[in-house]
Amino acid sequence: MHNKSISILGCGWYGFAVAKRLLSDGYNVKGSTTTEAKLAVLEQEGIEPFLLDFDSEENQSESPFFESDILIISLPPKRHSGEHNEYPEKIRRIVEAAQSGKVQKILMISSTSVYGEINRETEGLEIPIPDTESGLAILAAEQIVQSIQNIRSTILRFGGLIGPGRNLAKFFAGKKDIANGLAPVNLIHLEDCIKLTQHIIAADAFGYVFNACSPDHPTRMDMYTMASEISGLEKPHFIQELITWKLIDGNEVSKKLNYKYLVNNWSEFLSPDKL
Repeated sequence: MHNKSISILGCGWYGFAVAKRLLSDGYNVKGSTTTEAKLAVLEQEGIEPFLLDFDSEENQSESPFFESDILIISLPPKRHSGEHNEYPEKIRRIVEAAQSGKVQKILMISSTSVYGEINRETEGLEIPIPDTESGLAILAAEQIVQSIQNIRSTILRFGGLIGPGRNLAKFFAGKKDIANGLAPVNLIHLEDCIKLTQHIIAADAFGYVFNACSPDHPTRMDMYTMASEISGLEKPHFIQELITWKLIDGNEVSKKLNYKYLVNNWSEFLSPDKL
């Protein structure tokens, strides 16, 4: 059993899954939610539940939630709320609360959307140049976390997330004339997300920035067609063109942590229960 305690701010799709895994690893796990009804769900799994909402400017730094060794921040900007302008300040409030507590290390779950469509493969951990409001907001939030003086932090940028409950086929099944069909995909499976989190914590790999993405990058046309076929849905029709794209190199995390991606060939891995 570990003596370390881990607080997970944001027990959504990834956060809840990783909380359960870390609990089984022997850590004491605290989890936050903004939904009162989910408190019982967390508690039932053995996760100490907290109702926290950093959308307001209310001071929550005295919450026992921040009396943990490690804080995992898993709070992406809300897609349809126009939160982009407020998101960095939200992260700043969280960081200040962490500094007031006993947090020694922060793992911030970020996104490869910080990279714009650069029409080439990323080169190591090159400085991102976002081309969307969401990307700009996430990069600003990353910089806030990295600027902390007394807490070690690691930024973990996930590619597009897929896994149980996130069937790729549903995005484009049956649709016609979808643009940019030859652009490569940059995806990562939930199981790799969880395993990478475990590796970072076990190896005490704080003080880094990692891009996390499967090394297999089929075209959008091939990937979504394959997913539709596996799911028994109508195949989409893509235009065979390459307009704007990027290819995320996620190999640095493999080298630093001696980690081998579980999903390194999508065609061999995909099945209806794993989409």
